[in-house]
Parts: sequence; C-alpha cells; structure tokens
Amino acid sequence: MAYYKEKGIFDTFFDHRNSLIIQYKNGDISKREFLEGNFDFVQDMKVKPFKRIDSYEKGMYNYQYYNVLAKYYTMLAKDMRKEGKHDKYYIYYLNQGNYYYNEKDRATLHLLRYLNFVNVDAYFIKVESRFLRNKLYEIVLKDYQYAIFHSKSRWLLDILKKEDVFIEGVKKSLIDEYINETY
Repeated sequence: MAYYKEKGIFDTFFDHRNSLIIQYKNGDISKREFLEGNFDFVQDMKVKPFKRIDSYEKGMYNYQYYNVLAKYYTMLAKDMRKEGKHDKYYIYYLNQGNYYYNEKDRATLHLLRYLNFVNVDAYFIKVESRFLRNKLYEIVLKDYQYAIFHSKSRWLLDILKKEDVFIEGVKKSLIDEYINETY
C-alpha cells in the first residue's frame, strides 16, 4: 500500500480507523463490516506491531492491530459454530482469537505504562451479554479522541486497581451501541 508511505503510517492508519468509526456511527456499515474493514486494512498495510512503545501512536497501533485480529478470528469461530461443522476450524479460530486478545491486553498495558496511567479511567460496563456481565471493563484515555479500550483480563484489572485508575461500580460504555451489537 504505497499511500501510507507518502502520508505516513500513523496518519494513514488513524484516518482509515476514524473513517470506519464515522461510517459505523452513521449506520453506513454494520459491526461485521467494520471489523472486516479493519482486518483487511491491517493486512494490506503489512505493518507488524512495534516492539518498543515510545509514543501514543505506536501503542494505539499495537492495541488496534491485536484487537482487530482477535475480533476477526473470534468472528470466524462463531461462524464455524453456527454452521455446526468443522470443529477443528472452530477450535483453531477460537484459539487464534484468544491468543490475539491476550496480546491486545499486553499492548494495552505497554501503552498505559508509557502514559504512566495519567488521565486514565477504567470501570465495568453495562452489557446485554450475561457472559460478559461483571467481566468486561472499559479503559478510557481521557487525553485522546476515540481512545477507548475493553478487556476481560483479570491480571490487567488487578494492575488497573493497583494503579488506582479503576472506578468501582458499573457505568454505561462510551460506545454502548457498538459494545452491545452482535456480529
């Protein structure tokens, strides 16, 4: 993708990401189309996650990279389960999704450490899914637009509490419609 080489990796990435967010918010694309658009774009860019996080942009890219892959492979696993066949593919895709979710949580921690946990809020969110109730929480980087992360990770939750950025109680997600839409 030559375009990002002219414009820059981060400008290209964030412009595309923001465009998809706006299209989703406007109802122009579904959650599934949003996920597929992100996956295709990350694959086309051929930019792997950064080993060292020394900027917000690198940390956000890593989070998004792993989040996109985690959701995409989990979506494929759900598709396999719905079809009721191909158990080995279901298990493979599910394992891939879980692996990338763990990497996403590690990327989140690296970014939070880079930011020294400053201007960060985290809290459990209201969800329609019984499976996610009292498990899914939101992490908001208050100094950045669209910097809203989600996790179920217990180890990350423990760190957020230790760093005193986790607020007890349950709140409505800043992106409630997206969180509660199935795909």
